[in-house]
Formats: sequence, structure tokens, C-alpha cells
Amino acid sequence: MKLNIAILPGDGIGPEIVEQAMKSVKAIAQKFNHKLEYQYGLTGAAAIDQVGDPYPAETHDLCMKSDAVLFGAIGDPKFDNNPKAPVRPEQGLLAMRKKLGLYANIRPVETFESLLHKSPLRRELVEGADFVCIRELTGGMYFGEKGRKDNGNTAFDTCIYTREEVERILKLGYEFAAKRNKKLTVVDKANVLESSRLWREVAQEMAPNYPDIKTEYMFVDNAAMQIIQWPKNFDVMVTENMFGDILTDEASVITGSLGLLPSASVGIHTSVFEPIHGSYPQAAGKDIANPIATILSAAMMFEYAFNLKEEGKLIRDAVAASMKEGFVTEDIAGGPAYKTSQVGDWIAHWIEKN
Repeated sequence: MKLNIAILPGDGIGPEIVEQAMKSVKAIAQKFNHKLEYQYGLTGAAAIDQVGDPYPAETHDLCMKSDAVLFGAIGDPKFDNNPKAPVRPEQGLLAMRKKLGLYANIRPVETFESLLHKSPLRRELVEGADFVCIRELTGGMYFGEKGRKDNGNTAFDTCIYTREEVERILKLGYEFAAKRNKKLTVVDKANVLESSRLWREVAQEMAPNYPDIKTEYMFVDNAAMQIIQWPKNFDVMVTENMFGDILTDEASVITGSLGLLPSASVGIHTSVFEPIHGSYPQAAGKDIANPIATILSAAMMFEYAFNLKEEGKLIRDAVAASMKEGFVTEDIAGGPAYKTSQVGDWIAHWIEKN
């Protein structure tokens, strides 16, 4: 099979972790006799520095003509610490989502037996936790009208959703729930926000079309508490953009490390696969960043973009083996810690041998 991939390393540790993921991608392609074609593109702060645009037209064209995008991370302290910067790396990420029509971010939250001791929660609370967060990605406050008035002393951000946007993300949530444990949790703030009342209204209209799936409704503040109190009670969670941004980061922490969880952003055009963590600029170039989330994002890429389940599973098995053997980076090491590049090599070699 021909695998045509756009590679967007981005900023900070992005180039290092993407390099390790590509080692596994190449090992899989060779093992299963796939024809691998890939090309690199600029995005984020690196793109601003070189061409003045965080998501250049050339990068968008590359993404559109590719079958999948493997993405690293964006962000740079020089922009984070300058609230008046006219162009920001994050604008590139939002532009990519909008132009590619990536309306859904899928984040699996799964604990690893060998790392339960790293979770901030008690073992009995998190052991066996396995759920999926589906976040709407192209609507809401992040894309609504925003600005300043009163000489810059009053700021506003507008949260807007259409029925069509809500219906398509809920439909995806029900499809995922049907393949899992048949439970969908719709998270909103319908007791306060009009946009959330639209979400709940649409969900209540759609729920009878899925009689085999239990639909429950939860206010976002309650959901934030229950993720910590009873994470095993969730199966598939679906919510709007800003709520999803916050809840998925909260959920990721219960696994013990942000460096472990992958994600897929899917929609109208090419899907994007990326780790959920940021660019971690303090670690850039030090060969200490955890590449596992990016490697698992590559596994999701094989499964979602190419429907190659066996290939994705082999990557997951290789990652599980590395953690069981303790061949991991310093953030999750219980004993000796290994370099980013060493972990990438170990996982790729395991794939080659098995």
C-alpha cells in the first residue's frame, strides 16, 4: 500500500519526537511492504521565523495532497510572553484545523499497568480506566468573534455553534460509543450558556435514534470532578471546543504522564495525528523528551487514515514492551532513564524483530 504522509515537526521538542515516530513508521512500512512517501512542512513558530506565517500556503497544499499528517507540537516562549504579538504559533494550529475541516479531536485515555504508580490518583481509581474524549474542534469560542473595545480595556470572545456543527460531532460520538461500551456522556453548561442549551437540545433529539446507547448529560464542572473521582465510569465523552481542551488535558494526567497519550484530528479533508502535549521548549535539543505519545499517534495514523489495524497494533505492542522493560525516558523511568533517540531506536528495533 502507498503511504503518503505530510510531516510537520513544528517547534520545541516537535522535531525530536517526530523523528522517533518516523523510525517506527519506516520499520512498519518495511515489514509490511508498504511504499512510504513523505515530505516535511513548516508550521508554528518555526514557520513564522522563516516565512512570517504559522501555517503557510505551501504547508496547507502539502497537507491537502497527503493521505495523513504526522504533527509534532507548536509554541515558543518568545510568543507566550508577548501578549501583543500580532502573529502567534497557535494561529497556525487553528488555521490548519479550519482549512482542513478537522472538526473532531479524538483522544483515547488509557492507563498502563507498569505506570499506575505514576498517576496522582490512587491505583484502585485508575486501574482499568479506558475512555475516549471527543472534542469539537472548529467551532465555539476559539473561532467566534473576538476583540477589544473601550480603548482596549474591555475584551470579548464569542462562543457560537450551529446545529449542523453539533449534530456531526454527536453523530461521531455515537458511532464511537456503538463500537465500545455503548455509553455516551454529553458534557455542556446548559444551566448557564445558550450555546450549551443548543448542544443539549440537539443531543436529546438524536438520542432516540441510538436506543442501544445510554446517553447521559453532565455539566462541565461536574465532569471535571468525576474524571478525578470515578474515571472508570466514562466510556465516550463528547463536548465543545473549550471544555474539551480543558477536560482532555485533565484526563491525560491520570495516566501518569502527558507524554503518553496520542490524538487524532479528523474531519472533511486530511486527518492530523499528534501527541496531546505541547512543545516543551525547556527540553528542546536535550534528547530527554518522551516520544511515546507521538509514536502512538503514528499507530493511530495507521488505524484511522489507512485502516491498517495490524500495523497499528504492532506499534502499540512495541510501546507496551518498552514500558514493561523499563526502556523509557526520565519522566516515567522507575530506574535508569534513556534518551529520546534511544527509546525511538528500541521501539523500532522491536517492531523489526517481531
